[in-house]
Amino acid sequence: MPNSPILVTGGAGYIGSHVVRQLGEAGETVVTLDNLSTGFRESVLYGEFVKGNVGDRALVSRLLAEHGIRTVMHFAAHTIVPESVENPLKYYGNNTCATRNLLECCRDAGIEHFVFSSTAAVYGIPEGGIAAEDSPTAPINPYGTSKLMSEWMLRDLSFATRLRHVALRYFNVAGSDPQSRIGQSTEKATLLVKVASEAAVGKRDKVYVFGTDYDTPDGTGVRDYIHVEDLASAHLKALEYLRAGGDSVTMNCGYGHGYSVREVLEAVADANGAPLNIEEGPRRAGDPPTLVARADLVRDVLGWTPRYDDLDTIVTHSLAWERKLVERAE
Repeated sequence: MPNSPILVTGGAGYIGSHVVRQLGEAGETVVTLDNLSTGFRESVLYGEFVKGNVGDRALVSRLLAEHGIRTVMHFAAHTIVPESVENPLKYYGNNTCATRNLLECCRDAGIEHFVFSSTAAVYGIPEGGIAAEDSPTAPINPYGTSKLMSEWMLRDLSFATRLRHVALRYFNVAGSDPQSRIGQSTEKATLLVKVASEAAVGKRDKVYVFGTDYDTPDGTGVRDYIHVEDLASAHLKALEYLRAGGDSVTMNCGYGHGYSVREVLEAVADANGAPLNIEEGPRRAGDPPTLVARADLVRDVLGWTPRYDDLDTIVTHSLAWERKLVERAE
């Protein structure tokens, strides 16, 4: 018996589009819902596309019913930490309230499986810079809080209904499809590897380093960078797990080791064969000094094995995508 279609919210965005592509390649039937505020229609390579908002209960309810959806993968969210500090209600409205509306629709439709795009920002500043799933959740910015509130709603709904879920807490996502079919195209992106790659191909005149006085080996922030292709594959593993009867669970998605801002910039410069124009500045609001995953659970429970755990590979794929974007614009 074929599997029922999957609704992917935010599937035209950076991470969602990679998951949609992998689902399509695996033979799954996908319906993507995205308002294209930050996503791109051309990034959705498989399945049906519907333009709309995840908080639109009438639209979501219709899609769930018409397509016989039994699984939802929820990516739709605002994700820029500094913006969340400046405009918190935007994040609570879109990330938390819209998710509440989606979950109500899922409850009414009897959705069985839910895979949620969460974030390591729920941990805030963990002791020693290492975050395990049982580390205290103490977000230091509205983005992290908005996602944690969504996790709570999902937890409570799963307890009250037959819905089972996997919440994946992402660390720093980078890279692109190794074949450069899709990648991160977001304007005014803030993710470091993306920003540095744009500078390398001439789309930015400089790269800013926010904070050089952290208690880290070289004074700059340390993060656990995970290739988007590996992150996407974890979602397919989560789907397999839920279909096999797995219980609701929350897991970190990272490699378990980190790189500093300076190390990342050096890797981009080396891969591009030319130095970057770097300007150092003060710390940015809402940024922890170090944030690295303890990521044994996702391997042990889902059987997930990353393929691209290498900074130079991540940077190479990012640069290839930026060069392709430059070619398209010419």
